[in-house]
Amino acid sequence: MKFEDYLSDTVKEIKPSGIRKFFDLANEMEDVISLGVGEPDFDTPWSICEAGIYSIEQGKTHYTANQGLLTLRKEICNYQKRRFHVEYDPVKNVIVTVGGSEAIDIAMRAIANEGDEIILMEPSYVAYTPSVQLAKAIPVYIKLEAKDQFKLTPEKLEAALTPKTKAILLNFPSNPTGGVMTKEDYEKLVPIIKEHHLIVLSDEIYAELSYEDNFYSLANFDEIKDQVIIISGFSKAYAMTGWRLGYVLANPVFTSAMNKIHQYIIMSAPTAAQYAAIEALKHGDHHVEEMRKSYLARRNFITRGCNKIGLTTHLPQGAFYIFPDIRSTGLTSDEFCERLLREEKVACVPGTAFGEAGEGFIRISYAYSIEHIKEALKRIERFLKQFQ
Repeated sequence: MKFEDYLSDTVKEIKPSGIRKFFDLANEMEDVISLGVGEPDFDTPWSICEAGIYSIEQGKTHYTANQGLLTLRKEICNYQKRRFHVEYDPVKNVIVTVGGSEAIDIAMRAIANEGDEIILMEPSYVAYTPSVQLAKAIPVYIKLEAKDQFKLTPEKLEAALTPKTKAILLNFPSNPTGGVMTKEDYEKLVPIIKEHHLIVLSDEIYAELSYEDNFYSLANFDEIKDQVIIISGFSKAYAMTGWRLGYVLANPVFTSAMNKIHQYIIMSAPTAAQYAAIEALKHGDHHVEEMRKSYLARRNFITRGCNKIGLTTHLPQGAFYIFPDIRSTGLTSDEFCERLLREEKVACVPGTAFGEAGEGFIRISYAYSIEHIKEALKRIERFLKQFQ
């Protein structure tokens, strides 16, 4: 019996994550410095952990409402209004999810029909294309470029549109490029989005890690707010990756549709994590700011260091990644990362893990200590000398 013949064609077409290959190689070696993990190196602040622990001690270990604890949904709405000046209703507009990943999945499945075209950026987070494929829609790619600081221009958006275009998935600040879109950048896109009735899935998981204090959401534009589905969560801002908690904000029609999917595949997000998140939103702003300042210092250090040793990179405005150009070496992104790992024991992620447009680049995470980054830069500089 050939079990491969029983697999879904859709699943067979999905490529394995390009990131995992280098993690697996690095795990087989000693003395490797990894700059590949897209995860805060901070522990979850203790007050947040304590709230989760206390909820368990109080016996709050049962299912919550499908959409999440009402108290948490209220705090999410309070936070969005206070921090980002966008208003939502905790009953009509919010679902608490198992991380941002579930939010992306249920949003995509709620809006996409087979054959619909969904516009994605390249380079972009590895899960976006599979989410489109699993919804049986068709991914259409816009190549973002370093010369534009990896922003989406109106010209590129217009060129990607067809009669089959249903939605566009954006991620700013961006993984892997660190690019951002300002209010002025978005103002050029709003008329196009409105005219073509595009649904926007806006992954704002790195919103708090915006270094020029210029984060802006398409949901801030009243004329298209109901066309925007915001995806966010607690993993990056509060160093809560293992708690697996996110949320999605949308108009009531989309929220109801997404909740249909959510209630059957999940039931409700982890209860203890929800109580921890309430504490994070109520009293965690200073923790976020402390981590943001630390990332900012690291960003400045690693960007200067990379440019000094000949690894050209733009100054990222958000998230905790840089996206250096390695084309001067004559190597492909995969070759560069494989050789760097084997010859100098430094693990990075090839740009092609984030789409074909990432060829010629690598992703480096600076969610590591300055000492860790210093040693990595020494090894990378030594590696680059053979190409000079």
